[in-house]
Amino acid sequence: MIMSLPEEDLTCAICCDIFTDPVLLSCSHSFCRSCLKCCWDTSGLRECPVCRKRAPKSSPPSNLALKNLCEALIQARIQSSVLVEEMINCSLHGERFKLFCLVDKQPICVVCQSSKMHKNHDCSPIDEAVLDCKDELTSSLKSLRDKLDSLKRIRSSSADMLSHIKSQALETQKLIKNQFEQLHQVLYHEESARLAAVRKEEEEKISEMKDKVKELSAEMLSLAETITVLEEELKEDDMVLLTNFRATQERGNSMQLGSEYMSGVLIDVTNHLCNLKYRIWEKMQDHVEYTPVTLDPNTAHPCLILSDDLASLRYTSQPNCCPDNPERFHMSAEAVGMTALGSGSHHWIVETGSNQDWLLGVASSSVPRNAEVSARPENGFWTLCFRDGEFRAMTSPPTPLTVSGKPDQVKVQLDYDKGTLSFFDPVDDTLLYAFTHTFTETLLPYFYTQSNHPLRILPENVFVTVLHK
Repeated sequence: MIMSLPEEDLTCAICCDIFTDPVLLSCSHSFCRSCLKCCWDTSGLRECPVCRKRAPKSSPPSNLALKNLCEALIQARIQSSVLVEEMINCSLHGERFKLFCLVDKQPICVVCQSSKMHKNHDCSPIDEAVLDCKDELTSSLKSLRDKLDSLKRIRSSSADMLSHIKSQALETQKLIKNQFEQLHQVLYHEESARLAAVRKEEEEKISEMKDKVKELSAEMLSLAETITVLEEELKEDDMVLLTNFRATQERGNSMQLGSEYMSGVLIDVTNHLCNLKYRIWEKMQDHVEYTPVTLDPNTAHPCLILSDDLASLRYTSQPNCCPDNPERFHMSAEAVGMTALGSGSHHWIVETGSNQDWLLGVASSSVPRNAEVSARPENGFWTLCFRDGEFRAMTSPPTPLTVSGKPDQVKVQLDYDKGTLSFFDPVDDTLLYAFTHTFTETLLPYFYTQSNHPLRILPENVFVTVLHK
């Protein structure tokens, strides 16, 4: 309450100091009792020194509320003075602080400097320490303000980030559905073909069976007639039986049973169902591609366009609308693969085709994304470059390479444990260049281009094998 009142409201208009035993006149003006008495004694008039309104002859009453406020203000000033005195004087020795201990970061007096607590500590004069501390705090303040500005930029871009996340999710779901639809079509056609094969065999076997039934009916009729003939012969005279015996016997022996024609008439169920899923899986290889390295769209520079299967990229002069996330390359048209490369051997083939401006290789996972640095080993890059019709290994300085003819494909082969990164022409397995380095960080496949002709990572053949134990 005291701090909320201006000090002039607590000041006597006569002595221009804080009220001492203030009294209140009928005109509502207040004065120190002694100041008012002196003024009246000097002028001989009992009137308000401010508004000149006459005052009654009786003694003016004390302004107790104002008196309490003034006493509280004076007490606060005393306490403040004591605090200031404590702040500028050493509480242990009563001496004024004249030095600043650079080790303990606190003001000390000359007695403290020679004490065990601060002996051999570097110190500076208070005036110098104030300037140094102000400079340090100013630097910290600038750093904090920069961080605050950065957070404000991140917050302002959060709406764009949320929109991009939703767009990514919808596009990813769409692509997943498309790929499953393709697989569904393959399975549907394969199912239809196999069901048709069963129906075709069913029709053939039924037709065949009907023909056999007709043959059996004819044989049964012929057999019944032969039986009738034999029965009649047995009733004939002995000489007639003997005379016709040979012909009758040959006719009886010529009859064949039809049961031998009944084998193989059933549906070959085994042919249709044996390892059905496995055989379909084998056929699926013709419709399935495996790409050893896929691109990470969250790292691609806004001027790069990636294919739906994340296996190719090309440059465009019209930047895409994408969020400013930390993983993304912001300074040049770069992108890295999704697969982290650690121990072991890894390889992939990139089709360069008509692209005349590219870099291929690997990069450390910690390379800066928001600063432009040369793609050199000392910066965490091991790359092969093709630009202006020339091949160069991006060493320090770059090493020009002599290549007979421009290969349309480049094979990148990394042996992390042996510390080698090699580039080949996969047509004849000619070595273009090999880096040797002791890798200590996780690596990522690296791509750069400023051409609208795509770089494409080629798929590999997929084989299904059965291990027999």
